[in-house]
Amino acid sequence: MTAATGARARTTPADGTRADTDGRAVRPSRPRRTLRQRLRADRSLLLMALPAVGLLIVFAYVPMLGNVIAWQDYSPYVGVLNSPFIGWENFARVFTNPLFLEAVRNTLTITAFQLVFFFPVPIALALLVNSLLTPWLRTAIQSIVYLPHFFSWVLVVTIFQQILGGAGLLNQKLGEIGITGFDMMTNPDTFIALVTMQAVWKDAGWGMIIFLAALSTVDPAQYEAAAIDGAGRWKRTWHITLPAIRPTIILLLILRLGDALTVGFEQLILQRGAVGSEVSEVLDTYVYYQGVIAGDWSFAAAAGLIKGVVSLLLVLAANKLAHVFGEAGVYQRS
Repeated sequence: MTAATGARARTTPADGTRADTDGRAVRPSRPRRTLRQRLRADRSLLLMALPAVGLLIVFAYVPMLGNVIAWQDYSPYVGVLNSPFIGWENFARVFTNPLFLEAVRNTLTITAFQLVFFFPVPIALALLVNSLLTPWLRTAIQSIVYLPHFFSWVLVVTIFQQILGGAGLLNQKLGEIGITGFDMMTNPDTFIALVTMQAVWKDAGWGMIIFLAALSTVDPAQYEAAAIDGAGRWKRTWHITLPAIRPTIILLLILRLGDALTVGFEQLILQRGAVGSEVSEVLDTYVYYQGVIAGDWSFAAAAGLIKGVVSLLLVLAANKLAHVFGEAGVYQRS
């Protein structure tokens, strides 16, 4: 060290680190690996993922090429290559078709209703189960609530028919005490409430598991410290529990908005005949009946493409809103 500069001498310890002007050890930055080196280092993981990627390409991306029929007067008898191109005529037919607009309205109505009355249910169940101190009781409730997720929609609709149908268990019990029953399974006015009840019973347990996994990352010491400071149950829930699962809530909400135009196809098509198409016709069933049943493949492909584009825009808008509130969303900002 010289008196003129007053700076400390740089030293190079035996472990390969170097000292800065303040004497603190600074490790040298690692050289960037080439693409070939990274592929070689991760070759085992890449080989494991290769079958799944191959299936995704074959069954998801390759069929997307068939969307070209949306711009054709497609006939399965002559094929894609020989069907004439008609431009945007099919899309114009979609937007001017009153049945399509009615299907959009029903889809958005059911989605909005389920966002209000279904989406919060798994969160409430997770908070309730997480507050239980008895392990065996917590496990029992999780198993009971999660079990309907494995039932098919045929079984779910059958169970509700046996309970809420005209000759169902509820009407039988009401008749025994002299009260006139009702048939909820064939009432168009209560159909939206019916499908929401079915969705809650079937899938609320699955959502509860996701939120319980997020709650498991909360350090119990935070609850103990808050209790020592005098915070009650509600304050601990508001200031510790809900902030811990907020990223998960926002992520699932974004995915739900992206899936807003897709409501249970099997669930609705099974009950379409009982309540009529006026309240049960959604985009998926509309495309099915127009494309598969009526044979208007080009029209159905155009309607499906419109649905996909709108769903993508909803995901992008919701993800942007998540960034505004400081959350990561589905993907990070560049």
